[in-house]
Amino acid sequence: MRPPTFTDVVAARNFISNYLPKTPLIRVSAISENLGCDYYAKLENLQPVGAFKVRGGVNLVGTSDAKERERGLVTASTGNHGQSIAFAGRIFKTRVVIYAPAENVNPIKLEAMRNLGAEVRLQGRDFDEARLETERAAREERLRYVHSANEPALISGVGTIGLEIFEDLQDVDVIIAPAGGGSCAAGICLVARELNPNVKVIAVQSAEAPAMWHAWRKHSLDEFPTMNTRHEGLATRVPFELTNQILWQHLDDFVLVNDDEIDDAIRLLATKGKQVVEGAGAASLAGAIKLKDELRGKKVVGVVTGGNIAPATFASIVSATTA
Repeated sequence: MRPPTFTDVVAARNFISNYLPKTPLIRVSAISENLGCDYYAKLENLQPVGAFKVRGGVNLVGTSDAKERERGLVTASTGNHGQSIAFAGRIFKTRVVIYAPAENVNPIKLEAMRNLGAEVRLQGRDFDEARLETERAAREERLRYVHSANEPALISGVGTIGLEIFEDLQDVDVIIAPAGGGSCAAGICLVARELNPNVKVIAVQSAEAPAMWHAWRKHSLDEFPTMNTRHEGLATRVPFELTNQILWQHLDDFVLVNDDEIDDAIRLLATKGKQVVEGAGAASLAGAIKLKDELRGKKVVGVVTGGNIAPATFASIVSATTA
């Protein structure tokens, strides 16, 4: 599998700009003052499906071979990746089948995938069990299997986030991206290394689901035995090969934050940034808070990867008081 390149990211930008808007990059004054830096939020929660992954979905489905689209696509997802493929399937008139976990599924994301026209099948306890069933269905039903990260077109598609950041903030010092499967951080690394190698790219993952963090530190693709995060966008037990190849080569740092720290970041983005953000989308800010001393005086971008949080969950987090 050939890893994507900066040229692929530029080509993806030219393609997906026909279907998706450029998202805002805003300086959040109150958070900047708290952290002692210029903190900017890249608002991917304002994408048509409420998450960054739609960039990769449109790029992959739209540039796929016509015969693959005719066969139909199958993928596994806890929600945002599935929405991205379903959204693209609707644009390009392609059948999409999505396997989602049967337990602890986000009802907002589940409904959204179905509303976009996907056939959603519930299987397994978590993403990785749903993924295994997806692979079986692809073989038996002759569908084009779309991996949630090991797809060059997905990574190059989401890498367009990096192009937009550099267009709007040429003197950015640090970019922080949440990592579940790692496609967002990997795509941004490709752009940063080409446009300004001095820009530091940092990934953030939940300490309750640290598979990618362990893979990055050990240069290993071993499955991690536990996955207990309540933030489904970060909930993976198995690290992915293609994204890790890029992160091992280009990522500057990788930090862990716990789920309570992510909840604090959701609350802060709601009260100070006026944004509705899911756990994965708030992880970048949680990481910035942990790295506060290192970021002082710098221009920092935190990627808000998504805003698809159940209303009851959001209300509970925002109304809670910090310890």
